[in-house]
Amino acid sequence: MKRILSICLLMLLGGPFCAQAQIAVTRNGKPQARIVVMRETPVNRTAAGLLQRFVEEASGARLPIVDGAAPRRGDIVLDAGDASGLTEDGYRLQTRGGALFVAGGGDKGTIYGVVCLLERYLGMEYYAADAYRLDRRPTIELPAIDLAENPAFRYRQSQAYGMAQDSVYRYFLRLEEPQDLFADKLWVHTFNRLLPASVYGAEHPEYYSFINGQRRPGRASQWCLTNPEVFELAAARIDSIFRANPGMNMISVSQNDSNYTYCRCEECEKVNVEEGSPSGNYIRFLNKLAERFPDKEFSTLAYLFTMRPPRHVKPLPNVNIMLCDIDCNREVPLTDNASGREFVEALEGWSAVSDNLFIWDYGINFDNMVAPFPNFPILGPNIRLFRKHHAQLHFSQIGGSYGGDFSEMRSWVVGKLMWDPEQDTDSLMLRFMNGYYGDAAPYLYQYEKLLEGALLASGQRLWIYDSPVSHKEGMLNAACRKRYNELFDLAERAVADDPALLRRVRLSRLPLLYSDLEIARTEPEKDVEALVRELERFERDVTEFGVQTLNERSNSPLEYCRLYRERYLPSDRENLALGAAVRWIEEPTGRYKQVGEHTLTDGLYGGASFVESWTGWEGKDGAFVIDLGAVRDFSTVETDFLHQLGQWILLPRSVTYSVSDDDAAYRPFGRVEFPEDDSVPVKFVPAAVTVSDPVSARYVKVEVDGVKICPAWHYGVGCPCWFFLDEVCVRP
Repeated sequence: MKRILSICLLMLLGGPFCAQAQIAVTRNGKPQARIVVMRETPVNRTAAGLLQRFVEEASGARLPIVDGAAPRRGDIVLDAGDASGLTEDGYRLQTRGGALFVAGGGDKGTIYGVVCLLERYLGMEYYAADAYRLDRRPTIELPAIDLAENPAFRYRQSQAYGMAQDSVYRYFLRLEEPQDLFADKLWVHTFNRLLPASVYGAEHPEYYSFINGQRRPGRASQWCLTNPEVFELAAARIDSIFRANPGMNMISVSQNDSNYTYCRCEECEKVNVEEGSPSGNYIRFLNKLAERFPDKEFSTLAYLFTMRPPRHVKPLPNVNIMLCDIDCNREVPLTDNASGREFVEALEGWSAVSDNLFIWDYGINFDNMVAPFPNFPILGPNIRLFRKHHAQLHFSQIGGSYGGDFSEMRSWVVGKLMWDPEQDTDSLMLRFMNGYYGDAAPYLYQYEKLLEGALLASGQRLWIYDSPVSHKEGMLNAACRKRYNELFDLAERAVADDPALLRRVRLSRLPLLYSDLEIARTEPEKDVEALVRELERFERDVTEFGVQTLNERSNSPLEYCRLYRERYLPSDRENLALGAAVRWIEEPTGRYKQVGEHTLTDGLYGGASFVESWTGWEGKDGAFVIDLGAVRDFSTVETDFLHQLGQWILLPRSVTYSVSDDDAAYRPFGRVEFPEDDSVPVKFVPAAVTVSDPVSARYVKVEVDGVKICPAWHYGVGCPCWFFLDEVCVRP
């Protein structure tokens, strides 16, 4: 695919029609032009409707739409003219014979041609759902035009909550969705949809991965790709899907969403070793499908354990490689840190053997979507990197959720860059901010640039499971947050007389308010009255704006506010274990040993991100002793556990408490058992035992029976899982 071709000659064309310098579209609020649709297709009908609607909004004149008429002077003719050199979604606008011809290169080319016409010649900008600017004037005249554009990627996908609210918005972002391309919406992580473990697992466990000594069918288990029965079953299923979806020629046959769950049976392991990567088995399997269906295109993931290309086998031309950079940090471009360079090495390997690459790039904080995520400077360099390495399709999974960090601007900027990566990101940000925030724009731009600089100065990584707490000594330190809040105060005052603009500024402030709350809960000393006021403000705002979720696990902001009052505001309940020493019996995993020596008894409860305050054990049980320093009387022992399935953090099977006077002879205190929980939202689950008669003891032993291995229903089926524990409370 050639780079974007953009030619714009705002001058009279030479030739026999040079006397016609302009096309009068409307004059004094009356229609002068017609919209001529040369072929009746859904795309052309949509393009005609968009043009008619916004010309009428701008001028008051409703242009007639006519089908298949012979073009005449003053017409705007859709799906006609010179289409040479246009690729999929490309377009050409060209005046000829006193008419304007809009030619498309296929798919949505004529729609995007009309969008270009509206943007460049009617001054239109579409910022967010139902939020656009349009120059309003009763007379609209077009100059002579000769302009052609092709997109950098033939498929461009992102996240923008507005696409579900406003069907027109997506056309101005020039974005597509999986159902536009993939048969039966089979886009990614499709193994279990194609051959469900719930259907085949019990009778045919041999269809699924051999992990840690046994076959482990499950909804996240992968296929045994060397099993010929699996291939024939999958091929038959795929054939039926294509037959049921005529006109759809692409499907994803790709690993379930998990890591380390690929098959290690004897036959699969031979291929894994020979190819130097589990991806070898996947490409061999996909190539067989591509040969079976040579007129179809098959997409498969190069993700986590399949990120690296195989040594020998090469994907066939109709095998599309969706390469994912999920494990990379985001504070600098992919070429500039160790995690990114590992991905770039894989990108170079795949691009050496395939011109059919689909890049899935992550610019999102899954655990804290309503938190600052200043990654705008890396968007352009990364997208240009993908294009340089033959990527034809691109999914930019930026944080486009409602209430997230500059969600509207993020979606808009990424849409522009995926169409033309050579644009300057800062210029795009300023263009968006000036249009969307009005007089508040200078203050919000300064805020964003200060965030970006403070992140780089801190040396702290930015990653997809980040927490504001991770940055409380860096870009979110107290001095920085004070300045950020001052800038938002100025921004709000600048648009105080415009309710729509003020609402946009206040919505964009939510990530800063959330960061203030998250960091405050980790501080031993708090201004409780000020904290309560800030919590009430956040609660009031998320209620007013209707923000539904804080993270990809669908935890609600209102539930967060309720838990904040229960967990993080000071309590008058005495805790005899506060500051108590911890002695390990079954040590935590890795760095958590040192962390837990302080966090288990510091009086501060952990949040939804496991990266701070929590102490974790992986694939084993845990046990430790709390030394109260002297014999004390108490009646309750309580521990606090984290449930976060996406991070392979499961509740344990049970926790048992016992007590002792001398740390030698222990007597039972009580036990709590946990039911199996496969629900998605993040939870904090207490385990309390209260006895009717207080006991006297100095030492409290806590013994946790962990699940150890992820069960069949979990993403990590057959692999070690974690449990995470925080505060230990011993109460009179």
